[in-house]
Amino acid sequence: MPDAAPPPDPARCPLCGQSNQCAIEAGQPAAGCWCMGTALDPAALAAVPDAARGLACLCPRCAAGERAAPPDSASAMPPI
Repeated sequence: MPDAAPPPDPARCPLCGQSNQCAIEAGQPAAGCWCMGTALDPAALAAVPDAARGLACLCPRCAAGERAAPPDSASAMPPI
């Protein structure tokens, strides 16, 4: 049986891997989180992998529908 994937990092966006800037994860009240006053893009919410639902928040950029490239992707490298 293959090893199960590790659980998502609750401090990282499950779409791009960047910090999600979650107030709850930082030990602050939920009411002070950036997401409480932001409209979330429905397509971004739908793109969250099932394994991360309810476990890791989106970052502000992905939540707005401006999905960032993962930090280790080829698109993060400048052209030669």
